[in-house]
Amino acid sequence: MNRITACFERLKKENKTALIPYITAGDSNPTLTVPLMHRMVDAGADIIELGIPFSDPMADGPTIQLACERALKHQVSLRDVMKMTREFRQQDAITPIVYMGYMNPVEAMGYENFAKLGAEAGVDGLLTVDMPPEESEDLRQALKPHDIDPIFLLSPTTQPQRIKKIAAAGSGFLYYVSLKGVTGSNVLDVDDVAKHVQQIRNVSDLPIGVGFGIKTADAAAAVAKVSDAVVVGSVIVKIIENNIDDAESIMDDVGDLLTGMRTAMDS
Repeated sequence: MNRITACFERLKKENKTALIPYITAGDSNPTLTVPLMHRMVDAGADIIELGIPFSDPMADGPTIQLACERALKHQVSLRDVMKMTREFRQQDAITPIVYMGYMNPVEAMGYENFAKLGAEAGVDGLLTVDMPPEESEDLRQALKPHDIDPIFLLSPTTQPQRIKKIAAAGSGFLYYVSLKGVTGSNVLDVDDVAKHVQQIRNVSDLPIGVGFGIKTADAAAAVAKVSDAVVVGSVIVKIIENNIDDAESIMDDVGDLLTGMRTAMDS
């Protein structure tokens, strides 16, 4: 059993929903990433989604696009992200880490090499936005011996038959995109989310995480009632953007945000 499965099983026993914050590795500078990961865990994060900086993040809105640009100014590569993961694991051997990104860096490294080095670093899951499950067989076969979960996205327009295909290809959890559009969008209809999450539950036993558009403690609490995980990204990255040269304020503000969400989700 890998860390992701163990995490969801523990939370199910505790009747809790996972809180999954996202940051782009290397934003606003590489020295901030690992301390911020630890702060997020202290504030109530159950799983960390760590973005691999990429020059063309097509599923992401302006906030995360700018985060990738800031990280790439420091030439943060996939190997650097793995180095950060190893450093994080020196103090935390429990919290699952999911890499979120695009196929180009993984393709360049090679599937087998990525899986081997990723497992050695301590990564638990890989979410690649632009890898459809129909084309993922070679990647999944490389990840499986190293117990790294391939995680796939579902959207409001995903049809039931395709949900079955995606669920069969994935493991760890399924990521439901709560709205049509890119990360950081503003409209969140929790009733609509609940309807689609139930459709997914009808065909899969995998935990379901919901992301895109969750910015407040109230929104996190509302989504937590209908899902197994709440994924929070752009609002955290915006804090980094607004405090670009002030690491202490970033740490405090992100910590306060997640503490508020965790409290609201658990109440």
